[in-house]
Amino acid sequence: MGALDGIDRNILRLLRLNARISNAALAAEVGLSPSACLRRIRILETSGVIRGYTALVDSGAGDSAIAVIINITLERQTEDYLNRFEAAVRRHPEIRECYLMTGGSDYLLRVDVASAGEFERIHKDILSTLPGILRIHSSFSIRNVLAGRPAR
Repeated sequence: MGALDGIDRNILRLLRLNARISNAALAAEVGLSPSACLRRIRILETSGVIRGYTALVDSGAGDSAIAVIINITLERQTEDYLNRFEAAVRRHPEIRECYLMTGGSDYLLRVDVASAGEFERIHKDILSTLPGILRIHSSFSIRNVLAGRPAR
């Protein structure tokens, strides 16, 4: 797919705010017919610009999950080290997100835990066993500022 135009960017912006918006409402918002809007969405999907849709699930009123943000520094930044680390991360569903980073660390990971004890288990059984790690730095979140924000 070539460069995105203003309509494509507007479609993506609106889908980020509400991926369940009806095609008719989306089309009206961006100034297209429903069929033209749907055609653009399909092109964005097949070209890989839109990789999928997801549901953000509330863990429940009684569940107080804590997001832990983990900065990982590898011993080396060679292709082999990066590939081995990423393959190992994919085998652990406890690791909810993993980003290759620039700056002070090589990767940023996110795990959700119910307690410090649960994180201790994840740290011992998973994080410390990942290949090629030089340093692990973990931070516990206080709250998600953007969670539950109303769609615009």
